[in-house]
Amino acid sequence: MDFNKKLAEYTKRINNALEDIVKQLPEGNIVSEAMAYSLLAGGKRIRPVIALAVCDSLGGDMEMATAFGCALEMIHTYSLIHDDLPCMDNDTLRRGMPTCHVKYGEAYALLAGDGLLTHAFTHITRNVKDKAKAFDFISYLSAMAGIEGMVGGQTDDIKAEGEKADMDTLRRIHERKTGALINAAGAAGAIAAGVPAVFAEGYTKSLGLAFQIKDDILDVEGIEEKMGKTLMKDINSEKSTFVTLMGLEKAKKELEEETRKAIAACEVFGDKGEFLVLLAKAMLEREN
Repeated sequence: MDFNKKLAEYTKRINNALEDIVKQLPEGNIVSEAMAYSLLAGGKRIRPVIALAVCDSLGGDMEMATAFGCALEMIHTYSLIHDDLPCMDNDTLRRGMPTCHVKYGEAYALLAGDGLLTHAFTHITRNVKDKAKAFDFISYLSAMAGIEGMVGGQTDDIKAEGEKADMDTLRRIHERKTGALINAAGAAGAIAAGVPAVFAEGYTKSLGLAFQIKDDILDVEGIEEKMGKTLMKDINSEKSTFVTLMGLEKAKKELEEETRKAIAACEVFGDKGEFLVLLAKAMLEREN
């Protein structure tokens, strides 16, 4: 398989769909403009790519997986807008561009995040004809995005600032803060293929942890121009990270172990899981 070609194909599919979504937002509305600014600012599109890859590996409905993937990307982007706000991480740079609140002001950035969150569910209901599957994914996604998942993980992450969390606590935080939406990506592809939402969780749970560990490593030794955001933010904010708790070398070994687990979990896809294996390996080597 030509991994880069397939990745570009999936990414283009998602980017084209997101551009169509933006065109349908109310015109002449500054919040629509702010939503579009952040949604189309680039990014790896990892979550929707996972949704497409899982669906493709299972021979599922790619149109449905695309709709689910776009909803995931809207929710992910909303979370970044809110994370960057002065009341949260107070970041001024995201994907190499001024953050939404720097560009549009805090009030409009807050509303842009709210708009993306809610429009994600509107998009599913308008574009997925199989309402039973739409309901199944909305049920899973809302749990993963909310207090049981990403929001709950973010809450505990804030509570842990200035404290030295133990490793079990750190894992629980990131299984939700980072991992929940990656689990939802696997569920999106599974549901679109007519199999249980949890089918790919063995893969996505390890991939989510590996993704966060790699982020923590890059926060220390990455290149800001490639990362497109300010580095050392977590350490300077006295947040516990895999690097601060384990040290850089042990964190790298843990990254390799979680990547190995993700690759092993691809066995459920048989020969069709090659792209997912290569994606896990690519995440191990990424520079942003």
